[in-house]
Amino acid sequence: MDKFMEMRAFVAVVESGSFVKAADHLGMSKSAVSRLVGDLEARLGVRLLQRTTRKLSLTEEGDVFRERCTELLSDVEEAEAEITARIGEAAGQLRVNVPVTFGMLYLAPLWPTFMERNPKVMLDVTIGDRMVDLVDEGYDLAVRIARLPSSSLISRRLATTRLVLCASPDYLRRHGVPRQPTDLGQHAVITYALLAMGEHWQFQGPEGEVTVKVSPRMRSNSGDTCCAAALQGQGLVLQPTFLIGPHLLSGALVEVLPRYRSIELGVYAVYPTRKHVSPKVRLMIDFLVEAFRKPSWPD
Repeated sequence: MDKFMEMRAFVAVVESGSFVKAADHLGMSKSAVSRLVGDLEARLGVRLLQRTTRKLSLTEEGDVFRERCTELLSDVEEAEAEITARIGEAAGQLRVNVPVTFGMLYLAPLWPTFMERNPKVMLDVTIGDRMVDLVDEGYDLAVRIARLPSSSLISRRLATTRLVLCASPDYLRRHGVPRQPTDLGQHAVITYALLAMGEHWQFQGPEGEVTVKVSPRMRSNSGDTCCAAALQGQGLVLQPTFLIGPHLLSGALVEVLPRYRSIELGVYAVYPTRKHVSPKVRLMIDFLVEAFRKPSWPD
């Protein structure tokens, strides 16, 4: 008999607590389930279940084997669900949460193409920098920019972006150019309130890692607002290349302390689980991976 069916029968008996309930769950006869478990024990040469007239209990070997069987059966279900999702039809509402600036600059131009390719999907896009709970708030997918994605979610990296310290040429003419990270204490600094490292800015320099505590002249939860203030000569900012890259290329902003590189962030598509991923979610992930294969912002 199929080894897979033996494992399914064994796990069903353990989880339901009886051969009768396991038979009902599997749509088989009690004798067939009993035979499958008996064949499994005979083939392994070990007793997995202790049977009495009142109850069933696992032997020590049975407990170890149950755990491994559960993992293997779960992997098989996951593989089947992924294939089904890939060949199924994408339809229905797809709720996506994306960051404000990145969403406006790089994702908004992509949505029409996705809708054109998937006419039966109703796209519901929410823009916000608040960290939403995908499960509790009913989102199918989110795009997040972080050093590492949440361990409670499944993620697919789309691209990377680096934080760059910069200021306008006008500000640097008036206040001088910092020569080392500790000089930032004498400069006007504009900080992004939602930055994970807060106001302890980290850099990797010639002598290793350096962390500097900055005192902001201005603080904002909007990267665009921080960038706008820097463009008007109000101070130094530490912002990602996807936002300030065009200003660096035009010369409106100048990189400061280029020998001291700050952290790199990943751009991730995150979703709650690998199991039973719907076709619409799978297609969106593949679409975003392809769209950001060659990011348009400079490093």
